[in-house]
Amino acid sequence: MTIPHNGNVPWLMLVFSLPTKSASQRVEVWRKLQRYGVVALPSSGYVLPHSPANHERLEWLATTIRTYKGQASVVHVQTFDDLPDNTLRQQFVKARTRDYEVLIRELKKMLPLSKAARPIGRLNRIRRRFQEITTIDFFENASRMRVEKLIAKIDEPEVAAKRRQPKSGEYLHRVWITRPRPGIDRVSSAWLIRRFIDAKARFIFGGDPGAYPDAIPFDMFAPAGFGHRGEDCTFETLCKQFAIRDAKVKRIAQIIHDTDLGDGKFGRSEGMGLDSVLTGWAKQDVSDDELLQRGMQLIEGLYHGQQ
Repeated sequence: MTIPHNGNVPWLMLVFSLPTKSASQRVEVWRKLQRYGVVALPSSGYVLPHSPANHERLEWLATTIRTYKGQASVVHVQTFDDLPDNTLRQQFVKARTRDYEVLIRELKKMLPLSKAARPIGRLNRIRRRFQEITTIDFFENASRMRVEKLIAKIDEPEVAAKRRQPKSGEYLHRVWITRPRPGIDRVSSAWLIRRFIDAKARFIFGGDPGAYPDAIPFDMFAPAGFGHRGEDCTFETLCKQFAIRDAKVKRIAQIIHDTDLGDGKFGRSEGMGLDSVLTGWAKQDVSDDELLQRGMQLIEGLYHGQQ
């Protein structure tokens, strides 16, 4: 779940106390706070970025604490006078970096192993843990992509076997699913799907593709869908998978690649302005559907502007 970056991020803070004899309840509360991805303040209190989901979690936890004969309050905080927003954001980023690094170390140990020798149970646990971390990765930690790439490498033999030209009609009149708050790669991929693959494609948003088994995942962690492969962004993956050879689309693919991955591979900077516009709309609390539609219109304009 990504929290939009605006000037001052509203925060939620939980302050609570439990009776000294409530050791087991204290451990239970602490474990829940860890699952929620809180940052503990040096003085007192536990902080999360403000969002409806985080607000609901803390309110439920506060209610639970009160049933344990403790005291709890959920406080809305605009700023902390001794903790600038950027510093607080970095604490969340560092916490998620530590979480991702654990997975990276485990995945690197698996890479040299043959497919048959890789422990499936451990790999499945890593996948589940990765999903858990992404739900509390509020500020788009750069280490997330490192984990995605390592998992993609481990899946390469399986994915390679599935890389075939799609059958006629296989992807027509389908529902496609991606993560909420679409950015440059996702809006451009949706545009590509609607224009070249399925003119009647419908798009939904969610964090768990397994909850929508009939939907086709794109630009999200789902081995059976379409996402980053090797050095390609999702837009490039779709172009290759569906053999889209339009010269203007090829140039757009270079623009999206450089903007999304930031590696300067093609030396194209045109997408930075588009990405800034999308970010600006996201800060205005534009809905996911509206953000996607506006973004697709931007890419349509970019397509027609190509020589």
